[in-house]
Amino acid sequence: VGDPLVKTGLPLSLELGPGILDGIYDGIQRPLERIQKISQSVFVPRGVDVPNLDREKLWDYQPKNVKVGDLVTGGDIVGVIYENGLFKQHFVMVHPNTSGRVKKILPAGKYVIETNVIEIEEGGKVTGVQMFQRWPVREARPVVEKLQGCTALLTCERVIDALFPVTQGGTAAVPGAFGCGKTVISQALSKYSNSDVVVYVGC
Repeated sequence: VGDPLVKTGLPLSLELGPGILDGIYDGIQRPLERIQKISQSVFVPRGVDVPNLDREKLWDYQPKNVKVGDLVTGGDIVGVIYENGLFKQHFVMVHPNTSGRVKKILPAGKYVIETNVIEIEEGGKVTGVQMFQRWPVREARPVVEKLQGCTALLTCERVIDALFPVTQGGTAAVPGAFGCGKTVISQALSKYSNSDVVVYVGC
């Protein structure tokens, strides 16, 4: 009681951009590793304010197939970021709710994620495209179509691959009582399945 409240003007949102796959986050995308380094504690201290994605790290940015005067719309790829050895191409896309004509493009180089690498003008209003996007958690990302799964997810667990095959991008459930080994199965899949990215959500 008595604590000040500050309006953000936004719903609960996540930050999507380079570096998100390198971190460990809690349920509201607080970066637990960086908080631990700052607080020197295994607990999240009260009032800590750390940005979800690193604002100081420089990323290699390369413009892609766009020039001043081009007409762009939401989802268009306007640049590529080298993230790491596994993900050599992290696409920078125009925000789904933005469209217009390209007014300015930054050359290839190293930039922080808050840099406006492209500026888009529409109706006299200029909007910057940064290397990350904020997206409300309750709003689904727009897609043109849902791709049909056609590649098998090889789990390296014979009982699953033989009796309960799953496709990459598909959905599966592992029901069971306490202590039956559901977590062991999920951890085995995250370690040994034929996937480049595994987002493990544990509780």
